[in-house]
Amino acid sequence: MEISIVIPVYNEAENIINLVLSINNVMQNSIENYEIIVVDDASTDTTLSVLCDLQKKLSCLRIIHHKFNCGQSTGLYTGIYAADGTIIVTLDGDGQNDPKNIPAMIQCFKRNRKNHVDMIAGYRKKRNDNALRRFSSKIANKIRSSLLKDNTPDTGCGLKIFYRSTFLSLPFFDHMHRFLPALVQRHGGKVISMEVNHLPRRYGESKYGVWNRLWVGIVDLAGVMWLNRRMKLSITEEMDRPGSSELESK
Repeated sequence: MEISIVIPVYNEAENIINLVLSINNVMQNSIENYEIIVVDDASTDTTLSVLCDLQKKLSCLRIIHHKFNCGQSTGLYTGIYAADGTIIVTLDGDGQNDPKNIPAMIQCFKRNRKNHVDMIAGYRKKRNDNALRRFSSKIANKIRSSLLKDNTPDTGCGLKIFYRSTFLSLPFFDHMHRFLPALVQRHGGKVISMEVNHLPRRYGESKYGVWNRLWVGIVDLAGVMWLNRRMKLSITEEMDRPGSSELESK
């Protein structure tokens, strides 16, 4: 298996069928060896049942169900850990990420293998959200970028491509999905941002509001800054350790 497409979902019964079918249509025309993994994060609507009905028609569809709601980062980890593919594609389950962007992103990812690029991150330059969400996201991205120096204009975009092994080597914590580019760079990999389409949400409402992300985001940002600082300290400590020069010279 080469490509695993991982989609964490929570209460997206009205959106998930069209999303999975669109992904399958795009992938059939570009890549033969793929699987689609949908992780249902203990949805309280009919998400799980409509996925089970869809699975009867699509052999490439795998379903993983959480008994308890664990959050988007855990949903991603569950799906990626279970994936058979060496390359992971992630999308949000609300249908706003455009599957048509996937083939070009995969091609860009493969072209840059020799350049140590470990992630292609989607960049929603023209967002189909209300003015408040666009404004708050713009401010949050600027603050994050200035503090983490990750050179990523839109780290919150769910459409990303990376190696499964790279993701599993990253430190795991709740809400880590918001900081994946910075974590990949901390790990020594390069990240390329690629402009992607952003579709309007057809059904339902976003699970993330401006205020319920603000304070959690501040705490998480401080944690990632600590991780980056700790990495630098660890390298310095190792170089200062007695005998380190002898180890380096061999």
